[in-house]
Amino acid sequence: MLLFIYYMVVRIAGVTLPNDKQIEVALTYIFGIGLTKSKAILAKAKIAGEVRTKDLTEDQANQLRVLIEKNERVEGDLRREVASNIKRLKEIGAYRGARHSRNLPCNGQRTKTNSRTVRGNRRQTMGSGRKPTGQKT
Repeated sequence: MLLFIYYMVVRIAGVTLPNDKQIEVALTYIFGIGLTKSKAILAKAKIAGEVRTKDLTEDQANQLRVLIEKNERVEGDLRREVASNIKRLKEIGAYRGARHSRNLPCNGQRTKTNSRTVRGNRRQTMGSGRKPTGQKT
């Protein structure tokens, strides 16, 4: 006897939520929603945070979709807004804009060490650019 288990795929704001995660964690896969905002949305929708995404009913999924798309700025709109803010900083010649254009940290962090993620994991040492000793310069 074959047993087929059908899971409803939940898509909110163009993002497919993972089925096996709790809904309060699954909502954080949407750009612009963190854990705190996720808990607030679930409280407003009166859905328990421990419920798995695959166990949501159709009505609950629609309720979440409506709440998020109406009240929150997420995914494409938020990405566009962040990009336009960075573009504005570059255009007005702000220090933060210059740091963004050079791919360097712009919030005051040290750069001699510890900025590997922003700088692209460059590991430059003294001898890395030297020519072998037998060549002309």
